[in-house]
Amino acid sequence: MGAGERDALVDVDGVLVGHEQRLDPHWASGVTAVLVPEGASAAVDVRGGGPGTRETDVLEPSHLVQQVHGIVLTGGSAYGLAAADGAMRWLGERGHGVRVGPDPAHVVPVVPSAVIFDLPMNDWGNRPDADFGYRACQRATRTETREGNVGAGTGAVVGCVKGGIGTASTVLEDGTTIGALVAVNAAGSAIDPDTGLPWIPTPGLRRPDQAEIDAARPLFGSRPGRHGPVDRPLNTTIGVVATDLRLSKAECRRLAVAAQDALARAVRPAHLLVDGDTMFALATGTGAALPAPGEQDWSARLDQVSAAAADVVARAIVRGLLAAEPVDEVTSYTRLYPSARE
Repeated sequence: MGAGERDALVDVDGVLVGHEQRLDPHWASGVTAVLVPEGASAAVDVRGGGPGTRETDVLEPSHLVQQVHGIVLTGGSAYGLAAADGAMRWLGERGHGVRVGPDPAHVVPVVPSAVIFDLPMNDWGNRPDADFGYRACQRATRTETREGNVGAGTGAVVGCVKGGIGTASTVLEDGTTIGALVAVNAAGSAIDPDTGLPWIPTPGLRRPDQAEIDAARPLFGSRPGRHGPVDRPLNTTIGVVATDLRLSKAECRRLAVAAQDALARAVRPAHLLVDGDTMFALATGTGAALPAPGEQDWSARLDQVSAAAADVVARAIVRGLLAAEPVDEVTSYTRLYPSARE
């Protein structure tokens, strides 16, 4: 088992990723579009107490629609859900969606979405809209691997440091590919204050100097904004885990649950009332199928894939932390602990 070619979500066959963001003295927000134009089985797991979501009910296994055509991750709190309108328009113009009429253009794209709360990183009124979502889709490619202050991670904050987009992938021994992309923006911390290291062991890092650890310790528990401390936490981690396996909606749900397990390992505490932690799972179906439920090895195989998904999501979260760059008074991990890099 090793990383995919790009070590990113786009290693999963059938998945495209696009970002649109604005970062200037008045803006720090954006949109990430994860597109599966030919359709994919999907599921969601919501653990945070303050989610901002759209079209998540359609992902229930018992409901009519069996596939989605994209996932939108966006800043802007509930206002940012408007970005999904732009994604629907882009997909609909190309005939991607559920067919609802005699003409091939008569489609309704299914685009579940989730938001992070990044409003204090922007002047009031500046938040992503439908045009952001449309442009993120226009930019979607099979080669997008950028991390940090891009897309939905542009205004992200995790604990006392800047958060951002992180992505990773793995390929199992049988060739199955699993990838993840996460916008890391949590009330909790991705850093152990006693060691100065991410909670998830990470190659390429060493324990920071004790002086750096001691200097950083008072920052934990505070909530930085780009112009000083904020009263309301900038919160909610959202993401997508995907595989090329052929999975049902119910089987996808196990991957979404595993993704939340990874979040609880990588960010502590997680799933708070002020978080809206939401994880989507996609199965593009371009690869092999699992054994049928009840057949020998079905549960063991699904557990293996779910465990790998959790590892990939945890690694993506750390990469989002490490790739983020400071924005005004919000420092970054690499700025707070410059000696941590080997």
